[in-house]
Amino acid sequence: MTAGGVHNNPFAKRQAMSSSSLPILSLLETRVLGVLAEKQHTVPDTYPLTLNALVAGCNQKTSRDPVIEASEADVLTALDSLRSLTLVMESSGGRVQRYAHNLERVLQVPSQSVALLVTLMLRGPQTAGELRLNSERLHKFSDISAVEAFLHELAERQAGALVVELPRQPGSRENRWAHLLGGAPLIVEPTHAVASPSSGDISLGEIPALKAKVSRLETEVDELRALVDRLCAELGVSA
Repeated sequence: MTAGGVHNNPFAKRQAMSSSSLPILSLLETRVLGVLAEKQHTVPDTYPLTLNALVAGCNQKTSRDPVIEASEADVLTALDSLRSLTLVMESSGGRVQRYAHNLERVLQVPSQSVALLVTLMLRGPQTAGELRLNSERLHKFSDISAVEAFLHELAERQAGALVVELPRQPGSRENRWAHLLGGAPLIVEPTHAVASPSSGDISLGEIPALKAKVSRLETEVDELRALVDRLCAELGVSA
């Protein structure tokens, strides 16, 4: 996915922020904020981040959903918009510009809540259990109930909700949560078409695992075919 075309008008964002205390950000802008907050904890020696480090963090292939391909120009545009909202601060010490986030002060939420928001911004909707595991490098929650308490606090925030609990997916035991910094999340309704018995119980969350399993099985089949061909060649018979 490319990052172009996701930048919104900064003036429109300022209006949205003043009316509801909730800036409506693009995917790339939430990614930039998430990366800055993440790297503050995971690589504190290099924080605030340079533009190169920030671009690399935005385009990271692991711990990101969705994976994007943003250019330096895309990230600079996002930074300009975020600075207009005071969500990002720029420092000019040294030979290169460096950037830091200002999430806690602007949104007026504690560091625990920022850890959950950042994890949602970087990895997409997750259950409370997944959030506890995935946010561990940002903040260690004692148990899932602590995560849920902060999530409900964010959802019931008087200045405007920052997260929302999503409808439970078919086959899932827990509800997922999504952040609202980019506006209301798109909820994909399950189709009611008649499915075959083999796929009727498959949830959306299981599709990536099934794809990985198919890929692994295909690799094993190729290896078995190569083994059969080699044995046939040694025995002088045709496969």
